[in-house]
Amino acid sequence: MVSGNGCPEGVNTRPLFLVIYTTVTVGIVFSSLYVFSAVYSSSNSVSDSSSSWFSSPSSELTNSGSTLIKDQEPYVTQPSTATPPDFHRTDVHNKGEKPIWESPVTKTMPPPETFLLSKELVQQRAKDNIIIVTFGNYAFMDFILSWVKHLTDLNLSNLLVGAMDTKLLEALYWKGIPVFDMGSHMSTVDVGWGSPTFHKMGREKVILINSILPYGFELLMCDTDMVWLKNPLPYLARYPEADVLTSSDQVVPTVVDDSLDIWSQVSGALNIGIFHWRPSQASKKLAKEWKEMLLADDSIWDQNGFNQLVHKRYGPAVDEDSGLVYAYDGYLKLGILPASIFCSGHTYFVQAMFQQFRLEPYAIHTTFQYGGTEGKRHRLREAMVFYDPPEYFDTPGGYLSFKPSIPRNLLLEGEHNVDTHFILINYQMKQIRTALAIASLLNRTLIMPQLWCRLDRLWFGHPGVLPGSVTRQPFICPLDHVFEVNVMLKDLPEEEFGPGINFREYSFLNNPLLPNQVKESWLDVHLCKQGSEDCQPSNDTVHPGVLKFPKGSNEDTFKAIFSTFKDVKVIQFSTMQDAFPGFSDKKREEQFKNRVKRYVGIWCCVENTTIGHIYYDMYWDETPDWKPHPPRTPEEDRPHF
Repeated sequence: MVSGNGCPEGVNTRPLFLVIYTTVTVGIVFSSLYVFSAVYSSSNSVSDSSSSWFSSPSSELTNSGSTLIKDQEPYVTQPSTATPPDFHRTDVHNKGEKPIWESPVTKTMPPPETFLLSKELVQQRAKDNIIIVTFGNYAFMDFILSWVKHLTDLNLSNLLVGAMDTKLLEALYWKGIPVFDMGSHMSTVDVGWGSPTFHKMGREKVILINSILPYGFELLMCDTDMVWLKNPLPYLARYPEADVLTSSDQVVPTVVDDSLDIWSQVSGALNIGIFHWRPSQASKKLAKEWKEMLLADDSIWDQNGFNQLVHKRYGPAVDEDSGLVYAYDGYLKLGILPASIFCSGHTYFVQAMFQQFRLEPYAIHTTFQYGGTEGKRHRLREAMVFYDPPEYFDTPGGYLSFKPSIPRNLLLEGEHNVDTHFILINYQMKQIRTALAIASLLNRTLIMPQLWCRLDRLWFGHPGVLPGSVTRQPFICPLDHVFEVNVMLKDLPEEEFGPGINFREYSFLNNPLLPNQVKESWLDVHLCKQGSEDCQPSNDTVHPGVLKFPKGSNEDTFKAIFSTFKDVKVIQFSTMQDAFPGFSDKKREEQFKNRVKRYVGIWCCVENTTIGHIYYDMYWDETPDWKPHPPRTPEEDRPHF
């Protein structure tokens, strides 16, 4: 990092007419955005009656081997504003532009050259000279649909999606989503973070930026594992002099309002999952050198390469007020988007920074998370910002939920340390274990409860929460802080692990997408003490929708009573304390144990310890004097199964 004078000579002696010109230009931009918003607010909604909105007709692209790029140089504390997925047509403003979500009338795929990336294609979609772009392969189809849906809900249609494989290109085309072929010949499966194919995808992003910038359009480039909650274009327009505006991995707030983060105080890496490029000479020069760097060395991660180049020269500030900084070659003007409202997975799901500062978030990027792609998807579902198909919200067999019971002292008393964190988690884990067993027994989908944590989870040793962050203790933590979401979704062999157990996120019943037929089909189960008055196994409800049921009933009693309510969509238990003693069939019990032991992960990490992580144990209460401590030797460094 170089902090010397990177300011171009004469920058502080600009003629007065440049100031006037800039003021007038900003006024025109804001006026255009106001008109743009007003025009789009009249867009009509057209319901998509298909219940399987991820499916698409299949057809074959010919000549798919050719390169198709030319002209190349967790917190949920307020109701969600999500609406049911009635994908609506967007108004047409540019000649040749087709409305988004309007399926093609043709029954055959157009020729491959139709999907070439070109200046003309970008021109058809751009508005006010801005184009919003993401890209991916078929494994991220549902992420891309959610990404597009959020933008069209915000009345933004100036978007394009780059398809890295033919299967995704065809699927998006039949959905009426503007798509182009990146010519990547990518696998259609999830490649996994850090893999060679993952790094190849990063290089494709840089190539794409270098392809679009020479066309002369402003480019808002996004990863597919993020969603837009608020129209970002007016915010970006506040900084017309910026060549590049980028998000970051900053976790310590540098500002408490919606101004740019203070560049000199940002210690986290600049994150290229959300960034905006203006087609200036400085930005095109940076993009070109970035591309050349990555193509010359396969070992460089695209984000690291970007950070390395940007910090070649870093400072001084462009002016006193904007928050922009001279970077890269001393001429590029860079701004860092505030982490409180252009949220990472930490500032949104762990710190809830935007809530603490009373700000409205623009975006969520699912960084700082665990469990791979499945963990990212689950976090967005917890926040009720992921658009699933209707069948996700009305699963055959119905749902099981319960009201978790947590004593006040486990949450609020004593120091926040490893011991108190594990006591709190273990208390909740035992209830979840019982709920998983009942869900398996009744063949219902378990709605996971909110999970309370005392300590954050990170990849390195830390004192419980990151110093300087605004993480509250205790806090509602994402499920992937404790549970291995990706393992819970695996198809494990039934002979060894028993039947699979479906689950849903804790916010599921509050999701606006939940249909009325599920909300209105409900049974409350009040557990009572066996042998007490009016506490006998019976399928008679004491009030409409309320059933008293003895604690500790065996599986035969569960099956006999609840078979009467098999058509009820949601069964909610008043508690899981002593609700079910376990399966009487020893093989079934062993299979269940084998399965759920794998559902929990690790807490990380104790400071200044060679092996600092500690394994969660689903059956911690079966080990006498169980204590949370890191493995003492490499041989002990294994999970409890």
